[in-house]
Amino acid sequence: MSVPACTLCLPEDVVVANELAYAARDKFALSPGHVIVVPRRHVADFFAMTAAEKQAVLELLDLARETIEREHKPDGYNIGVNIGAAAGQSRLHVHVHLIPRRQGDVPDPRGGVRCVLARPDP
Repeated sequence: MSVPACTLCLPEDVVVANELAYAARDKFALSPGHVIVVPRRHVADFFAMTAAEKQAVLELLDLARETIEREHKPDGYNIGVNIGAAAGQSRLHVHVHLIPRRQGDVPDPRGGVRCVLARPDP
């Protein structure tokens, strides 16, 4: 039985790239301009990336943001990484989301990424 190819190992719709990573438009975008930044090496866990890979990803977050600013002029951003099934990781290749946000895209954005879990009652 053959293992399906990792779709993130085959860069598509690339916005910016460097030797160790690339940024591409997210196929399941949550907002206009949503990109993912992906290391070229197949690695599942963000913390298993090398220091050079992490640096390459951070550099591309900056470059992708410049592109998004020119094309979409958002009011803010969320940056997120899911690590492990318990955190919602469904593709076992690191990818960092850069999600442009607009005033009014949700009724109350307070809490940002902290809203992925319900706050326990005191």
